[in-house]
Amino acid sequence: METRKTALYDVHQQAGAKLVEFAGYYMPIQYRGIIEEHRRVRTTVGLFDVSHMGEFIVKGPNAEAFLQKITINDVSKVDVRQVQYSAMCYPEGGIVDDLLIYRFPDHYLMVVNAANLDKDWEWANRHLIGGVTLTNESDRYSLLALQGPMAQKTLQKLTALDLNKIDYYWLDEAEAAGVPMMISRTGYTGELGYELMMPNESAVKVWKAVMAAGAEFDIEPIGLGARDTLRLEMKYCLYGNDIDQTTNPLEAGLGWITKLNKGEFISREALLQIKAAGLKRKLIGFDMPGRAFPRHGYAIYSGGERVGVVTSGTFSPSLEKGIGTGYVPVELAAVGTPLEIEIRNSRMPATVCETPFYKK
Repeated sequence: METRKTALYDVHQQAGAKLVEFAGYYMPIQYRGIIEEHRRVRTTVGLFDVSHMGEFIVKGPNAEAFLQKITINDVSKVDVRQVQYSAMCYPEGGIVDDLLIYRFPDHYLMVVNAANLDKDWEWANRHLIGGVTLTNESDRYSLLALQGPMAQKTLQKLTALDLNKIDYYWLDEAEAAGVPMMISRTGYTGELGYELMMPNESAVKVWKAVMAAGAEFDIEPIGLGARDTLRLEMKYCLYGNDIDQTTNPLEAGLGWITKLNKGEFISREALLQIKAAGLKRKLIGFDMPGRAFPRHGYAIYSGGERVGVVTSGTFSPSLEKGIGTGYVPVELAAVGTPLEIEIRNSRMPATVCETPFYKK
């Protein structure tokens, strides 16, 4: 299958991005460098192209009932213009994908992970009920993420909408840079931020306007490399690393979005049984002293025994040490528990720590 380009491909090339194939698209992994870009977002503001994400529109009188059936969070609690983090699970409890649901006056929007787009589309259609129309609008829209302490001051220059009125995980529809768009107070970095969704044909205009508005704060374009280190410092799960078909939301620390009392939904019976039986393992965060840092796939040891595998790992630019996540037996999940990570045939010390790793 041919690798696709987002509407901003030429902009990324001109900015000197290192472009690689990711989830079927050419995406910028880095521009100036991952550590510099990471620190830019933590200190002032950065702009990401996340247009590879998938967008499904859900309409009809039974839209809420359909979303209640296929997701684990309680959609009935979502007000108009509110956003909800959720997930879809298989009947046995494994995770199909994690996603966001946006409620508009007359429809819902599902934003799903790019790598899972086809699988998610097939899954949603397989469980479609009457009174619902489902459309895949992924090819029509571009999505930009403006993240960092100066994100609001940057975006406010471009819109008459009072951004103070958008609370965390809420949205509005307004013009910015002269373009009608959705502005949501969301993001995956742990910083103040907004995600902007607009038709592809407006993406370059908006990108350039945001970059100009943020110039006084030294705004920079940010690649997916820094997006990964930023989200890991917050212990936000990444599908394909920390969560997948072999993991359930309870052991992944996503019990807070798993509403077992909302009524019937796919995977409810399995998750009730898992909860009743007690968790066997948990997704923990650990840190490492010195310059050692873990990578996805490295083995985790305790007392000479292999007890797990690193799901996400990196050098934390904010904390200047190695951090990572992995599933370990529940009895090894307490903060302060010593572990060892196997790095190039030698085992290096690590300690289970509180998360998020990065705190303001």
